[in-house]
Amino acid sequence: MSNNIAGKVVVITGASSGLGEATARLLSSQGATVVLGARRIDRLQALADELTGQGGKALALATDVTQREQVKQLVDAAVAAFGRIDVMVNNAGLMPHSPLERLKVDDWDRMIDVNLRGVLYGIAAALPHMQRQQAGHIVNVSSVAGHKVRPGSTVYAATKHAVLALSEGLRQEVKPYNIRTTVVSPGAVDTELINSINEPDIAEGVRKFYEIAVPAEAFARMVAFAISQPEEVDVNEILFRPTRQEV
Repeated sequence: MSNNIAGKVVVITGASSGLGEATARLLSSQGATVVLGARRIDRLQALADELTGQGGKALALATDVTQREQVKQLVDAAVAAFGRIDVMVNNAGLMPHSPLERLKVDDWDRMIDVNLRGVLYGIAAALPHMQRQQAGHIVNVSSVAGHKVRPGSTVYAATKHAVLALSEGLRQEVKPYNIRTTVVSPGAVDTELINSINEPDIAEGVRKFYEIAVPAEAFARMVAFAISQPEEVDVNEILFRPTRQEV
């Protein structure tokens, strides 16, 4: 019985670790062809080589999602190598929490560039191909922070709220092209994301909070669930937390 994943060409940003890596592993194990983008090409290529060695199909390309042309090159490479793009997973993100009063403006700019602009660039790269195919699936990554704002995470939450709004607008606009959309909002998941926090006191609090974090494979299963549905079923939003997470 088909899982509706086998044979699909899936492009994943932020694929060198965490959510992206786990998603690449799971989808590859279920027969998808994965095209991997991230800045750390050594780790990315090692993952692609591992998946290929296990009988899968994988391609790695150094990609900085803040650079529109690099994201376009990633998607175009997938289409050139495999003939199409079935799923675009806009996963790359960072989370340098800090209170607004500390004026970490450079961190604000980075979050806007990666968490929001990077998603837009992914959509811009994938959408023309999917419109031409009259098929496709765009998966954007928000966060529980996109639903609930907490002190110290204000700008991060703002970018993730924006991803929610962007995803809902996208959902409505792509209906004429038979394109599906999903926004996934994880709670505490065990990844390198907390390493992007530059304020020691904030980082310590987040690390304590993340003691309840679930493995990155939990996120991968959510993505697999959404894209494995029959083509007439459009899973638009998934919000999940560790069972022990209160907020």
